[in-house]
Amino acid sequence: MVKKFNDPDFLLETETAKDLYHNHAAKMPIIDYHCHLIPQMVAENKKFDSIAQIWLMGDHYKWRAMRSNGINERYCTGKDTTDWEKFEKWAETVPYTFRNPLYHWTHLELKTAFGIDKLLNPETAKEIYDKCNDMIQNEDRFCPRGMMEHYNVEVVCTTDDPADTLEWHKIVKEDPTAKTRMLPTWRPDAGMMIEAETWKAYIEKLAKSADMTICCFNSLVEALQKRHDFFESMGCKLSDHGIEEFYDEPYTMDEVNAIMKKALAGEAITKEEERKYKHAYMVEQGRMDYASGWTQQYHYGAIRNNNSKMFAQLGPDTGFDSIGEFTTAKAMAHFLDELNSEGHLAKTILYCLNPSANEVIATMLGNFQDGSVAGKIQFGSGWWFLDQKDGMEKQMNALSVLGLLSRFVGMLTDSRSFLSYPRHEYFRRTLCNLVGNDIENGLIPFEGYEKERVYQMIEDICYNNAKNFFQF
Repeated sequence: MVKKFNDPDFLLETETAKDLYHNHAAKMPIIDYHCHLIPQMVAENKKFDSIAQIWLMGDHYKWRAMRSNGINERYCTGKDTTDWEKFEKWAETVPYTFRNPLYHWTHLELKTAFGIDKLLNPETAKEIYDKCNDMIQNEDRFCPRGMMEHYNVEVVCTTDDPADTLEWHKIVKEDPTAKTRMLPTWRPDAGMMIEAETWKAYIEKLAKSADMTICCFNSLVEALQKRHDFFESMGCKLSDHGIEEFYDEPYTMDEVNAIMKKALAGEAITKEEERKYKHAYMVEQGRMDYASGWTQQYHYGAIRNNNSKMFAQLGPDTGFDSIGEFTTAKAMAHFLDELNSEGHLAKTILYCLNPSANEVIATMLGNFQDGSVAGKIQFGSGWWFLDQKDGMEKQMNALSVLGLLSRFVGMLTDSRSFLSYPRHEYFRRTLCNLVGNDIENGLIPFEGYEKERVYQMIEDICYNNAKNFFQF
């Protein structure tokens, strides 16, 4: 008998998996500790005009699928098309996304947010569009705060530049009606990209926000520390670093000061000088994070903005990035060892974009666990191209075999959409199915003390581990 698509037991293959999900995973609140939501939208509790604005605005996952389906760019990012025209083209694409996680996410979002259990396709598009829009216009729960409350989101951490005023965070923090806590995350990438044409202008912007002059690396560190202290005062508990690879080139402070002065003067720097600067920059960030008791996150392995023509037209984060190949294990080990040796290694989450590095990461964790915190060094959940069933399972299998799945801090959305919270449900169903299959195959005992331990493990991975680890 063919199993019905997206029924209450979606992705759950065994009775044990159903028990784990429905009675344990599903009830846990969400801690979304890494996302790209726009804080202003949360502060103003933006009223959206249509489902297309919530769903398609800024969603490069959908844009990539639409382009692959032969949809003209104007229906992805164009300014001369209506919301309905964009939605219609997405609905036209959806039936071509079988076996792509977008098909699952689309229907989970329609079902859990709008109560719509119909399949989206060209025949149902107008009916679904009109029904969603009617609900969006007439129900407050489709504003940002309402959607987060609907999905039981306890804490959400945005991604913020050190020069940011965090004014929108302040509004939410001081609003007693805000039920979901919104905290900033320190994302200092712009200051590290010394090779970028925009770097010098950014340093000037950072100097202005810190109310000081930046003329060398030492003064850059001073400015960053001032901003780091400000972020801490606003409740920040995490940093996040988007890097291609790790850096471990030896340097002296005299060298990096000289390198920075060259760059500020508009002189060209060599590749070796660039890598020395980036190494020094990352070390200083790590020291600040340790001193503040933060968790540092490293997202590495992406090759970004590969299509130069479209980058010039649309800018970054528009769907032209891919998995990269970097031999970075030794540099990663050296970098972590450097901070660890001087006693400044903060709690750390390592995310890789290339699944061939899963076992590299999983074995790296054990090198720097020190007994001070359970799971101090974490293997981050399946990220970006890997935040789908196969990618999640591979990440959790590597962590299970080579580390402790029980101490895993679980899922995050990494999204710009307020309708992405079913990704947590998708992850939880995948987790419960993975563990449930092991139990039914006799690989994990399921009686007495061990049964309760399994239940606790599921609830911990879904919520408790993150709550205890980040100390929000």
